[in-house]
Amino acid sequence: MKYIAYITFVFITIQLLNLIINFLFRQKLKSTYKTKQEKISILIPARNEEKNIAGLLNNLTKIKNDNLEIIVYNDGSNDNTAKIVEDFVESDGRIKLITGEALPDGWRGKNFACHQMSKIAMGDYFLFIDADVRIEGDIITDAVAYVKKYGLGLLSLFPKQIMVTFGEKISVPVMNYILLTLLPLVLVRLSPFKSHSAANGQFMFFDAKTYKRFMPHKMFRNSLVEDIEIARYLKSEKTKIACVTGDERVVCRMYSSYAEALNGFSKNILMFFGNSLAAALIFWTFSALGFVPVLLSMSEYFHVYLIIFLSIQFLYSSTSKENMAENLFLFPLQMLFMLHVILNAVLIRTGKPYIWKGRYI
Repeated sequence: MKYIAYITFVFITIQLLNLIINFLFRQKLKSTYKTKQEKISILIPARNEEKNIAGLLNNLTKIKNDNLEIIVYNDGSNDNTAKIVEDFVESDGRIKLITGEALPDGWRGKNFACHQMSKIAMGDYFLFIDADVRIEGDIITDAVAYVKKYGLGLLSLFPKQIMVTFGEKISVPVMNYILLTLLPLVLVRLSPFKSHSAANGQFMFFDAKTYKRFMPHKMFRNSLVEDIEIARYLKSEKTKIACVTGDERVVCRMYSSYAEALNGFSKNILMFFGNSLAAALIFWTFSALGFVPVLLSMSEYFHVYLIIFLSIQFLYSSTSKENMAENLFLFPLQMLFMLHVILNAVLIRTGKPYIWKGRYI
C-alpha cells in the first residue's frame, strides 16, 4: 500500500507541475499586427441550432470588417435554424446560408459540413466555429496576429465554459481538469511531438493555405474526434499548431444538462488519453481515489497531499476561469461523472447505439 501511496504522490506532483506551467505560461492573444486586413471566412456548421445561431450571428454582425465572410451550413435542420439565418442574410450582406446536401456514406455530419464550406470560402483564414460559441472584442483579428507571429497552420481555443445547471457544474469542468493536468499547453506550440497535441472543434482557426493543402475534414471524414486527429496529423506533417485556453472573449455553454454532457464527452474522452482505456482508468483512479493509500499508509504526510490537491484545484480553476469553490465542493461528483463517461465510452466502443445531433453514429 505504501508503494501505491508513493505513486500517488508522483502522480499528483506531475499534475501540479503541469498546472503551474499552464498557469505561469498562459498564452494570450494580443494584437500587434496592424498591416492590411486579410479576408477571413467564418464557417459555421449548424444542425438544429435555433436556440444558438442567433446569438453567434449577433456577435459576428457587430464586427466592423468588410473583409469578413460568414457562411452557415444548414445541415438538415428540422427546426427554425434556416429561417433565423435567412433573416440575418437580409440585414448583413457578409452572411451566406448554404442548404446542406444529403450526407454521403462514410462521412460524419459536422466534417462534411465543414468540408463543403471550405470549398466555397474565399478567405485567407478559415475559422470553423460552433453555433453555441459567443465571441466579443477583437478576438478574430488577434487570432490572425497570433497565427502570423508564430507561423501557425492551426490555432485552437478552448472557450470559457458557461455553466448554469447543477448537472453542468458536475460534468463540464472535467474537460478542463483533464486537459490542464495532463498537458502543458505551451508544448502544443513548442514541442515537435504529436503526442503534445490538443485542439477544440468549437474554435479552429486555420491558415487557409494549410487547410487547402491537407483538406483535414475530408481526411478525417469519419472521425468523431476530428479536432484532435487534425491537430496530431498537422504536427506529424511539421505544421505548427497552438492551443490556448482562458480567453474570456470566447465563451460557450457547451451542454445544458448532465445527460447532454455524458453523451457529448463519451465520444471523445478516450482521445485525451491516446485512445487508451487503461490510461483513462489509471488517471481516474489516482485522481479520485489517490487519497486512500496515502491516508492508510502515510497518514503523517496526508497534509502534504491535501496541500497539493488544493493547489491543483486553485490552479486549474483559475486557468480555465472557473469557480474554485464550486469545483472543490463538487469534485467527488465530477469524478463520478468522469467514471460514468469512461464506462459509457466503452459501451459505445462495443456497439451500443450512439446518437449525436439526431443521427445514429
